Amino acid sequence: MILSFVSLKTLRLDIFLREKLPSVPELAGKDLSNSKIRRLILAGCVSVNSRQCVRPAFELRGRSTVTVNLDIEKFFFEKQPDDIEFVLTEKDVLFEDDVIIVVNKPAFLPVEQTITGNRKNLHDAVVDYLWKQNPSLRNPPYAGIMHRLDRETSGVILFTKSRSVNKAVHDMFENHTCQKTYHALISETPAVIKCGQNSFTVEKSLGRISASSQAAKWGSVAESKGGLYAKTVFRILGPVTLKTAEGFKKTILIEAKPFTGRTHQIRVHSSENGMPLLGDKLYGGEKCNRVMLHAFSLEFPHPITGKLMQISVQAPW
Repeated sequence: MILSFVSLKTLRLDIFLREKLPSVPELAGKDLSNSKIRRLILAGCVSVNSRQCVRPAFELRGRSTVTVNLDIEKFFFEKQPDDIEFVLTEKDVLFEDDVIIVVNKPAFLPVEQTITGNRKNLHDAVVDYLWKQNPSLRNPPYAGIMHRLDRETSGVILFTKSRSVNKAVHDMFENHTCQKTYHALISETPAVIKCGQNSFTVEKSLGRISASSQAAKWGSVAESKGGLYAKTVFRILGPVTLKTAEGFKKTILIEAKPFTGRTHQIRVHSSENGMPLLGDKLYGGEKCNRVMLHAFSLEFPHPITGKLMQISVQAPW
């Protein structure tokens, strides 16, 4: 949601937003504490006269246009009780050289800091790890976020260590010269049995289908109505017996290769074909301790040498 306000007087930015945000219908009656507004500014979500401003005490003077890029779901999010404590160590590093580092992300850990502030996240863990390798550095080392995984998704994720390769890595993801492969668990459903084939392709355009004030939910939306083209190739790998708190559960392991990078793409494409992921309550999956989705591998040309890199890690289940 993009909000725009005009200030005609001299006033601190955080105080101005404290006055203006309650007038937005989607925010009416909600908790708009000073700390939330401060974190919104510090997160880089506010611009003054088209320039990003991260100083809550910034003084607006004369006529100023204040723009807010507001994700309501994140704005009102509070730390999950099952967010994990995590310290990156050598055993979690799958590959590292002078320009990139590829790590194994655990489940229940956000990739980056959110506007809720002071939340454990993978990016901070990578920065801390790199700093320990070079303790003489006066400032935190650089770690560039090139792609993301959902909080509950585990597996392979790549960061850059040098801004010099950011464009090459960005283009790699943008042009799909990087192949992502995921593993997931689904229940033994009639849809799987009826499928009767080892592999199949889903091509359905996706868009947000929930209200902006609710938890983000995506689904098939015609391109003429704003949907974005999405393609996933699935392969059924075979039965897996999963150990749960309630005992042992028979499941099916599937492989998913997304050829586009839409939000919740694998989860939606699998669910809409009668095979929701285990633990994915948002899309109709059976109860489990987490969404059983794992980033199994990345295959990509190295941004400097061009050598084909194939990096994988087994799922923790």
